[in-house]
Amino acid sequence: MKTVIVTGGTKGLGKAIAKVFALHNYNLILTYLHDDASALHTKKELEQFNSKVMIVKSDVSDEQEVIKLLDSVKSKFESIDVLINNAGIAIDTTLEDKTVDNFKRILDTNLIGPFLTSKYIGQFMFNQGYGKIINISSTNAIDTYYKEGLDYDASKAGLNSLTLNFADIYAPVINVNAIACGWINTEMNKDMDQEFKDKEVSKILLNRFAEPEEIANVVYFLTTKEASYINGSIIRVDGGLRR
Repeated sequence: MKTVIVTGGTKGLGKAIAKVFALHNYNLILTYLHDDASALHTKKELEQFNSKVMIVKSDVSDEQEVIKLLDSVKSKFESIDVLINNAGIAIDTTLEDKTVDNFKRILDTNLIGPFLTSKYIGQFMFNQGYGKIINISSTNAIDTYYKEGLDYDASKAGLNSLTLNFADIYAPVINVNAIACGWINTEMNKDMDQEFKDKEVSKILLNRFAEPEEIANVVYFLTTKEASYINGSIIRVDGGLRR
């Protein structure tokens, strides 16, 4: 039975990704930082698919916590087959309200976290002789900038660069790719101003936001043998977004 680690895996897109892997008989290790009740609910929900589900409260931007996470996984599972760096935050404000502290919080979660997990968990997979790493990035890292999220955009641009570097570092043993997501119907966007949402939808050729499962299915595909020749790629999944 294969094993996948999904950071930020108990809510939103992370939960959808975890569910797809559960449906394909993976053991699941899901990290989270807040909301114990939600994490426990997700664990019970996914266990119905006969997967072993391990939830770990872990700050992936903390080096010692990532090392502890790896040790916990190694103590319970023989291998780690897939790492999904999904945990991420955004703090959208005007430029005047942006602070260095919040900028650092975003970089810690969105960039330092994937660096640490890819360093330690990636090295473990490299030593075992196989593995896949998929980073959840954004079209904001490429060409759909929003001034309210300039810090988020910068963090995801850094994540794309990290993806390409780790693909080089771990070649030819581990495939490392990123998915540059467009808009997704998640809890994070449920309270979005309707006028703004309508404007954004009008830019998408499919005329709608993605459902989390549509992104999750692409994530899973990248871990299969059918995608074995995809490496060091930033793959847009945005419904045909046009600026």
